[in-house]
Amino acid sequence: MKADILEKMKVLAESAKYDVSCASSGTTRKNQPGTLGSAHGWGICHSFTEDGRCVSLLKIMLTNYCIYDCAYCINRRSNDIRRATFTPDELVELTIEFYRRNYIEGLFLSSGVIKNPDYTMERMVRVVKELRTIHRYNGYIHMKSIPGASEELVRQAGLYADRLSVNIEIPTEPNLKMLAPEKNHQSVFKPMLHIQQGVLQSNEERRKFRSAPRFAPAGQSTQMIIGATDDNDKTILNTTAALYTRPSMKRVYYSGFIPVNTYDNRLPALKQAPLVRENRLYQADWLLRFYEFKVDEIVDDRFPNLDLEIDPKLSWALRHPEAFPVDVNKADYAMLLRIPGLGVKSAKLIVSSRRFGRITATTLKKMGVVMKKAQYFITCNELAFNTVHETSPEYIRKKLTEKKMKKGDAPLNQLSIIFPE
Repeated sequence: MKADILEKMKVLAESAKYDVSCASSGTTRKNQPGTLGSAHGWGICHSFTEDGRCVSLLKIMLTNYCIYDCAYCINRRSNDIRRATFTPDELVELTIEFYRRNYIEGLFLSSGVIKNPDYTMERMVRVVKELRTIHRYNGYIHMKSIPGASEELVRQAGLYADRLSVNIEIPTEPNLKMLAPEKNHQSVFKPMLHIQQGVLQSNEERRKFRSAPRFAPAGQSTQMIIGATDDNDKTILNTTAALYTRPSMKRVYYSGFIPVNTYDNRLPALKQAPLVRENRLYQADWLLRFYEFKVDEIVDDRFPNLDLEIDPKLSWALRHPEAFPVDVNKADYAMLLRIPGLGVKSAKLIVSSRRFGRITATTLKKMGVVMKKAQYFITCNELAFNTVHETSPEYIRKKLTEKKMKKGDAPLNQLSIIFPE
C-alpha cells in the first residue's frame, strides 16, 4: 500500500473518532458465491456479538476539509490542523485491502463538507457503489448522509449502504444556530425523511416482489452532543422520543461533549466529557425503547435532569413508592418491567414460568434478577426483605449508593496517619 494513502488514513481516522453513532449493524446478509465478505449477525465498530466475538470496521472520513465552522467540531474550517482528502478510488482500495488482511469486517464512512453537500455526497456514493458493484463487497457499510444533500443522492446511497445516518448534533434549533450558524435542523430532518420514505417504499415493494432491492436494511441512526449547551435532559429525551416515532429510526446516540476547541467562548469550560450523564441518557433511552416508559415519567418540570447517582428506573421507583411492592406472581408484564433490577428477559421468564408454579426468591436469582435492588420493591414466596414501605425511599437510596470499603481502606470517619519509615 502506498505511503501517501497510509498517511491520509492516519489523519482521517483521527478526525473520525469523535463520531460514536456506529455501534451495530442490525442487518443480516450472508456471504454468497462470487461476493466478498458478509454482514451476517455482526456488530460493528469494536462491539461484541451475542457469542462474545469482538468485531471491527474501518472508521474513516472521505475528507476532513469542511466549509462549516461549527464551534464543537475539531474539523471546523478555522482550525489549524492537518488536512487530507481521499479520492473515491483510494478509499475503495483501502477498504478492500484492509478486509483481505482481516483487519476489518465493515466500513463506517463519514466526511467533512467540501464545496457543497451534493459534491461531497456524490463522492461518498461513488465509494459505496464501487464496493458493491465492482468489487462485489458484501460486508457491512454504514454511511453518513450529508445534511443538505439532494433526495436523489440520498436514495442512491440507501441502495448500497446498510445503514444511513444524519447527525442532529444539538437538540434545539436556537443552540444549534449559536454554535453552528451555517446549519439548521431543517437540513437534518429533510434527509431523515428521504431515508424514511426510501425504507418504507422498499418494504412495500419487497412484499410484492422478493427480488426488489433493499433500501438501507439496517435503518438510520443519529447522534446528539451532550454538555455543549444548556439543554437539560428533559429537552434531550423529548427530542429522542420524537425521533423514535419515525419508523426507520433505529438508534439515537449520545456523545459527551469533548472540549477540542477550548479557545471558543461559546463552549462550556469542561475538563472532561460528562460520561456519567451520557450513561444515564443511554439508560433512559432503553426505558423509552424497551420498558414502555414515557418521557414525562423519567424526567419532568420538577426533575428536568436525570439523577447521576442512580439509574433512571430506580429513580422513578423511589419517587413513586405507592406503586410498590409488586407481587411477582400476579403482576402483569408492564408492571414487572418497572421493578428496579428486573430486565426485559427476566420479566418474560417470570410471566412464562408462573404457569408451572409460584415464583420464589431462588427462582428470581436464577433468572438473573438483581436482588440487591429488586428486594425492596417486590413480594413473593418466603421473601423476608423489608419493602420500600417498611423502610423509606431515602434509606433505600442511601443503601444502594453507599460505597463498600475495599480491604485495607480506613473508614471515612477515621483519620489515617502515615508515619515516616
